[in-house]
Amino acid sequence: MSDVILSLRNVKTQYGTKVIHEGLDLDVYRGEIIGVIGGSGSGKSVLLRTILGLKHHSQGSIKIFGQQYHKLNTEEKHKIEQRWGVLFQDGALYSSLTVLENVEAALKEYTKISKKTRKEIALLKIFMAGLPIDSANLMPSELSGGMRKRASLARALAMDPEILFLDEPTAGLDPITAGAFDNLLKKLQHALGFTVFLVTHDLDTLNAICDRVAVLAEKHIYAIGTVKELSENPYPWIQDYFNGPRGRSAKTMPCGEK
Repeated sequence: MSDVILSLRNVKTQYGTKVIHEGLDLDVYRGEIIGVIGGSGSGKSVLLRTILGLKHHSQGSIKIFGQQYHKLNTEEKHKIEQRWGVLFQDGALYSSLTVLENVEAALKEYTKISKKTRKEIALLKIFMAGLPIDSANLMPSELSGGMRKRASLARALAMDPEILFLDEPTAGLDPITAGAFDNLLKKLQHALGFTVFLVTHDLDTLNAICDRVAVLAEKHIYAIGTVKELSENPYPWIQDYFNGPRGRSAKTMPCGEK
């Protein structure tokens, strides 16, 4: 894993005078699944939004595909955006569009392919995301929570991204549905070779699919490693997270043993 696809150096983010991150460094390698965890208020989602350019950072460098996205012009940014996919915690599907139309949206915006080809690609992504084809004509309000997550995943995959950014993808799902989503994501990542940047609080997800886990604490990446390595870190929050009453699963299957 020597090919760095995303690099953050000395990043600082803040809201007014409140500093969220400071001196934050992180490298994400092409082809890995990296989980990002941290306590409430540690800025996990803020970090994700900052990388995507939805939140401004006041200091430091963020490079994706070797370029500083925040310094690019509109046309150059659009080229970068075509190389990533995003799944927000609530799915962020367009409520007035069908599943098919949601998945087609990026293809319609960024490509000049025919309507027929666009529909075929969208249907393929819906199938890849584990949804029945007849769900293509459903509205988001007609989907279960698990189906909305899969529809959002299909949309994130529409442009064949090199990296997927996922914000709490299993939040609100029951354990069985969450486990099925994890398995699907891992199979797709293995088959297609994309990189995954995953914000989560779900220990089962970390154990099931992550190659490495980064811990946000004290305003920066405090520690990074496999679940097994982190479970041996003496930092109190890390110990509570991995070895506390709700962390027993971390002892049963070290990350990498899929």
